[in-house]
Amino acid sequence: MRIFLDTANLEQIRRAKEWGVLDGVTTNPTIISRESMPYDELVREILRIVPGPVSLEVLSEDAEGMVREARELASLGENVVVKIPMTAEGMKAVRVLSEEGIRTNVTLVFSPLQALIAAKAGATYISPFVGRLDDIGHDGMAVVRDILQIIDNYGFESEVIVASVRHPRHVYEAALLGAPIVTMPFHVLEKMFKHPKTDEGLIRFKRDWEQYLRTVGRDGR
Repeated sequence: MRIFLDTANLEQIRRAKEWGVLDGVTTNPTIISRESMPYDELVREILRIVPGPVSLEVLSEDAEGMVREARELASLGENVVVKIPMTAEGMKAVRVLSEEGIRTNVTLVFSPLQALIAAKAGATYISPFVGRLDDIGHDGMAVVRDILQIIDNYGFESEVIVASVRHPRHVYEAALLGAPIVTMPFHVLEKMFKHPKTDEGLIRFKRDWEQYLRTVGRDGR
């Protein structure tokens, strides 16, 4: 599984990279709006730091505008992936961009049929939003399961990015399904490192070692 960070915060991105687990980053207008840096400066720094794909989202609602924006975004760096909304106009744009070799991430996907359309249009990545589905009483991971099955059935090249992740359990369930990518907020990634038994073990090791030194002396005598 590849781990993407769903953030535009430079400190979070740098920390995840230092931990050795960062494969990519996804952003959207809401995430970008939380940062205080000018857009161009922020995006260029993210593209410089991140070793893999960085998703940047278009704002136009018509296919022509999306394609124009996508070309501009793609010119910022080789690791740019352009986020396109799951609409009819969006899929028109994805087809054009796919033929031009510009990678796309179809976002706001909530059903297997939407994913099927996105895959047929030539999407590089497809992002089902599991958390938002769970919020309205649906089973987000069941949707991911069905999307993965459909892609496998027909040999589509699109890859699934499990998105709108709320907690580590989503990551765990995605891994069991064999999802190739999960994008998550920084706080979810942090929690994946932790277990109370790990903390307990470290405390005990330190206590026992200090007792040993008091007993035999620091020089071993």
